[in-house]
Amino acid sequence: MRKANIYIYEQLAGLLIENEEGYTFTYNNNYLSDKNAEPVSLTLPLTEIEHKSRTMFPFFDGLIPEGWLLEIAEKNWKLNPRDRMGLLLACCFDCIGAVSIVEEKNE
Repeated sequence: MRKANIYIYEQLAGLLIENEEGYTFTYNNNYLSDKNAEPVSLTLPLTEIEHKSRTMFPFFDGLIPEGWLLEIAEKNWKLNPRDRMGLLLACCFDCIGAVSIVEEKNE
């Protein structure tokens, strides 16, 4: 199981989890209680209910680089191009835009 904290404008917005069943995204309760909270994506509306998917959510998949930039990341970090969570964790810490992905290490 791999986990990633999802930040919007440096504020913890939620948690993305990959496990054997697929992916789950859950908003942080403190984030939901903020009157200025914005959804990560229109496809992931603000709710206390978990969003679930068998495949990587399209919004997060869209953050992963493509083309020559993806090739560089795959070669330099020895990443599998089919490991979407691995690519997201390695390449999307400092994305263009408001969203950042930070791996949550297992303790």
